[in-house]
Amino acid sequence: MVRFPSPLRAFGERITARRGSRIATVAVARKLVVLFWHLLTRKEDYAFGRPSLTQKKLRRLELIAGSERRRGGGRPKGGAAATLKQQKQRETELASHAETAYRRLMTDRQQSAKGAGATQGRASSKPSSGTQRGRATVPDPAL
Repeated sequence: MVRFPSPLRAFGERITARRGSRIATVAVARKLVVLFWHLLTRKEDYAFGRPSLTQKKLRRLELIAGSERRRGGGRPKGGAAATLKQQKQRETELASHAETAYRRLMTDRQQSAKGAGATQGRASSKPSSGTQRGRATVPDPAL
């Protein structure tokens, strides 16, 4: 998945930069499993799928299973070949645009998250463990 343009490739590259390639490989695999589960349970198609690539893979599986070969080698002739190349190119461009959109989304999310979170200084000033945690503060009786 990380060899070809897709949002999953951008996700893998982002995790690789932060955590390393082995952790990124497992993260992408886990994301794929979750994605497949959702697609199967909802009976949907993958939004960033490449139909020409899927068709080619299905035909290869049919041939391995013993299906008859088509006459003429199964390759389109003349204008159909050019149309098939254009279709593959459009699908690749669409996947590339989806990858770019994912990168922008993550960049925007990271920039907006910089201001969110705990108030500076308060999160680290509280005791993390021991008897002090949970104890109410009492004002000084001398006041």
